[in-house]
Amino acid sequence: MVDVIRLLGIRDTPLSVDEVLGAVEDHAAGGTAVFVGTVREQDGGRPVTLLSYSAHPSAEERLRRVAEKVAADHQVTALAAVHRVGDLRLGEIAVVVAAACPHRAEAFEACRRLIDDLKHEVPIWKHQVFADGGAEWVGACE
Repeated sequence: MVDVIRLLGIRDTPLSVDEVLGAVEDHAAGGTAVFVGTVREQDGGRPVTLLSYSAHPSAEERLRRVAEKVAADHQVTALAAVHRVGDLRLGEIAVVVAAACPHRAEAFEACRRLIDDLKHEVPIWKHQVFADGGAEWVGACE
């Protein structure tokens, strides 16, 4: 299973979609699905000016457990997931996950499960700052 988990990380530097795609490149895969999460300009109808992500020290280990579960439950040839921490501006990439599988349907399913479980199980918190001066924390492990 370790061989299929090619790249995992929590980083305070900009993320690269090309790096994640390169990590899951595999000749046994007939399909690769990628999800890229970016900072959007509003949330709940309120304009967002800045996001700041924070992660618990256990976040990388929890991310590994999530990836291991996805690998055990799906026929994947390669998985990768990276999440950004720190301050991010509008349009910047906050998270990239990818799954490569023998067939496209499996790749879509594994990729969706990877991002959904990351959001529900990995302790990463988002602090949103709004244009009106307000702010809110959005908890991890929803």
